[in-house]
Amino acid sequence: MAAAVSYPPVRFHHIHGANICIDSSRTQATRVESFANGLCFSQEPLAPGQLFLVEIEEKETGWCGHLRVGLTTQDPGNLKVVPEYSLPDLIDLGGSWVFAITRNHNRVVPRGNEDQASARVHRFLSSPYLLIEEIRIPRDKLVGRSRPGRYSHLLDELYKANVLPATARRSRIGVLYVLQHNGTADMHIIINGEDMGPTARGLPTSRPLYAVVDVFASTKRVQIIQVDYGFPSLQTLCRLTIQKHIVHRLAIDGLNLPPLLKNFCKYE
Repeated sequence: MAAAVSYPPVRFHHIHGANICIDSSRTQATRVESFANGLCFSQEPLAPGQLFLVEIEEKETGWCGHLRVGLTTQDPGNLKVVPEYSLPDLIDLGGSWVFAITRNHNRVVPRGNEDQASARVHRFLSSPYLLIEEIRIPRDKLVGRSRPGRYSHLLDELYKANVLPATARRSRIGVLYVLQHNGTADMHIIINGEDMGPTARGLPTSRPLYAVVDVFASTKRVQIIQVDYGFPSLQTLCRLTIQKHIVHRLAIDGLNLPPLLKNFCKYE
C-alpha cells in the first residue's frame, strides 16, 4: 500500500474579485453583490495530486450560470487587476483552464477507455477511496450533506439521472492535476466524490498551478473543505458496508443502529 501523503491546509489568496469577501480564516468566500467579480484563487500553488475542494454553502436565485473551477499559471499576486470573469477574461490572459460545472459536460472519456468510464460511474461511492491513476484519496470529505431528509434515496436517483444539478447547495466540487509521462499534466474535476476524468490535458508543469474558483451567478458562497489523504475513517468503512446490503437509503431507518449512525449512513 502506498504511503499516505500530507499537505498543509489550503486557503484562499488575499487577492480576489472586487465583489468577494473572504472570512478571517481565509476558507470562506462570499460574493456580496452583483453576479460577477467573484474570482478566487488558492493561496499557494497546488502540488501534483493535491485536491482543492469547496462546498457550495449558499445559492442566490435570479441569476443564470453556476460555479466555475479550474487551474491557472497566473500568479494572483502579480495580477494588476483581477479579471471580472474567469470565462473569458482570465482565459484570455493565457495559461488558464477553467470550466463551468455541469455533471455531463465536465466528464471527458479517456481515449480508448469508454468501458472503464461506464464502470467508474457504476462504482460511484462503492469504494472507500477515490482512485485517479496513482492517486488515492479517502472519500470521507468528498461528499457533502447535499441530500438530507427522509426522501434522500429519491434525491440519489435524481442525481444519478443527472436531474439534480451538480451545483446544488451542499455539493462539493474540487480540482487537481495529475502528472503525465510526457512532462505535462491532466486536470481533473471532482463532483461529489466522482471523478469527471481529464477535463483538460497537456497543462504545462514548468510553472506553478494555482486553483481557481469563480463564485459566479447563482453560486453565492463557498467553503474550503480540508481533505484527508490518509486512511478512511472507521465510520466511513461501516457506512460503505451497510450501504452494500440495502436497496436504498430509506431502508436504513429500519436497521437496529444508533440514530447518529443512521444519519451518517444517509449523508445527513
